[in-house]
Amino acid sequence: MNISKLGIFYGIGVGPGDPELLTVKAINAIRNSNVIIAPKTEKKDGSVALTIAQPYLRADVEIVYQTFPMVRNFEDSPDVFEDNQREILNFLRDGKNVAFLTLGDPMFFSTYIYIFRLLKNSGVTIETIPGVPAFLAIASKIGRPLAFGNDILTVIPATASNEKIAAAAQVSDAAVIMKVYKNFAEVVDILAAENLTGDAVLVSRCGLADEKIFADLEAHKADRLNCLSTILTRRSD
Repeated sequence: MNISKLGIFYGIGVGPGDPELLTVKAINAIRNSNVIIAPKTEKKDGSVALTIAQPYLRADVEIVYQTFPMVRNFEDSPDVFEDNQREILNFLRDGKNVAFLTLGDPMFFSTYIYIFRLLKNSGVTIETIPGVPAFLAIASKIGRPLAFGNDILTVIPATASNEKIAAAAQVSDAAVIMKVYKNFAEVVDILAAENLTGDAVLVSRCGLADEKIFADLEAHKADRLNCLSTILTRRSD
């Protein structure tokens, strides 16, 4: 294989929703790409990440949608990831630069991590470009310092077990709870038990047209949330 003729594989964090939050480096990589990989889930058409990056796409860019299952572990559905890897490698071997778009940051709770692991020993050039995670964008948007002094800040995926969420909350001065949707009511109960609801704010789909913000978590426990929902909170004194 002549590596010098391979295209470059970019993993690009497009942030939480506002296209203006993309870095200059991310925009330049998108404009240098012949192929855009737009990840999507089995249940939904379109790609949020692609919509965010839309203002920066070249007119002649090829857009390829790749479906990724909503699984916790790569091992749960390896064939899908390996098929997507092969498709990307074919583009790279044709000398095309390929950009894989991902919400937030590529190395933070991202589907990109699975593809990165599959490709990193394939002899291709990989450039991973960081993006703004949703919780940082939310903190700036609502004027909420995340941590200061000797605060212990914990980032907790709501997809973890209730036991793990509770254990993490117990040792935290402040917390970020991500992917809050299916078990929202249970998460609220756990936070309430740790005195972490009084100063909590939940933001859903930050920076997108249908963004929602609310502070009274107890009043919204029955609400149906989008998976792009994040809680920022700190222990009430």
